[in-house]
Amino acid sequence: MSERATPFYCPYCGDEDIRPAGEQPYVYRCDSCLRTWQLRFVGTNRPATEEIS
Repeated sequence: MSERATPFYCPYCGDEDIRPAGEQPYVYRCDSCLRTWQLRFVGTNRPATEEIS
């Protein structure tokens, strides 16, 4: 898995004109609505399993 989770569209205006912004690998900016946001992959969560005795 790569370090960067790539978004396909802006979560605010829906436009696809987005680019990485800044030095952090998870900060993006939209050139249409001029907003900046962070997108991070936190992880996966396995469902808890009960042990049957």
